[in-house]
Amino acid sequence: MPAHTRRPFMNPAALTLASALASAGAMALPQEGASQSLTRPPSVILVMADQWRQEAFGFAGNEDVQTPALDQFARESICMANAVSTVPVCCPARASLLTGRRALSHGVFMNDVPLDPGMESMGKIFSRAGYFTAYIGKWHVDGHGRSAFIPVQRRQGFRYWKALECTHDYQHSAYYADAPVKRWWPGYDAEAQTEDAMHFIQSRARGRAPFLLVLSWGPPHEPYHTAPDRFRRLYQPDRLHLRPNVPAALAQDARRDLAGYYAHCTALDECFGKLWKACKTAGIEEDTLLIFTSDHGDMLYSHGSQKKQQPWEESARV
Repeated sequence: MPAHTRRPFMNPAALTLASALASAGAMALPQEGASQSLTRPPSVILVMADQWRQEAFGFAGNEDVQTPALDQFARESICMANAVSTVPVCCPARASLLTGRRALSHGVFMNDVPLDPGMESMGKIFSRAGYFTAYIGKWHVDGHGRSAFIPVQRRQGFRYWKALECTHDYQHSAYYADAPVKRWWPGYDAEAQTEDAMHFIQSRARGRAPFLLVLSWGPPHEPYHTAPDRFRRLYQPDRLHLRPNVPAALAQDARRDLAGYYAHCTALDECFGKLWKACKTAGIEEDTLLIFTSDHGDMLYSHGSQKKQQPWEESARV
């Protein structure tokens, strides 16, 4: 899907999404002449990682991290290389992504503050435009407890639902569907969530209605050392390069955590590659907006800081 091609028209809901994605990292547009262009608007798949900073990709010039699928995606897509998170904190950034509003407007100005269920947001807009909406993974705009069931009226217009407010226990990760019964993703949750998204794509590929699918992963947010072993074995801390603004006294800790962080990134890259392939197999690649982004970045010891919520580019650029 070359970046210079696009359909001659777009559903207004897709334009609303584009305006709301202020933090979007890369976007593949439907090709002109796509097979279903006269029968239905383009479907939309938004893939969002948590705390994946802009420079942690091969295509961004990082020679340490292995992200072959996303590198290829960036070459074939529109890549917004200077994008920044509206607020580099999980809940405010996610609320902005859903609503297209700044934090002082939508009211989610810090973590664990609920987004008003009556506010206009992405899922509702797409539903009104005739889209079947789906959300899989981390939610984190409900504010009623990180492991609590989220009822339909607080799901912001999403119909297919396999989500949890927030967890970073990636090997023992829960979710809820329609009933208030806690279920568990098998194994590393991002892999299981991606498999579920692939099944959803296959089931909706030839339906009459287009769909909006949001796949929201928890990694590479800490804990950094919980990716599957086959990815962790790829990275040796003493071989990794640090940003020059990491204090020398913190270099050993930074390399240790960076190795685990990159392992998560490579695991997610493999998941993204599988999802992209599923779009091709289902025959919808040329009729789908496929978007990848992150809610914010990660300091990883730059300027002596960790995590996010800082004005520096390690935290804000995505």
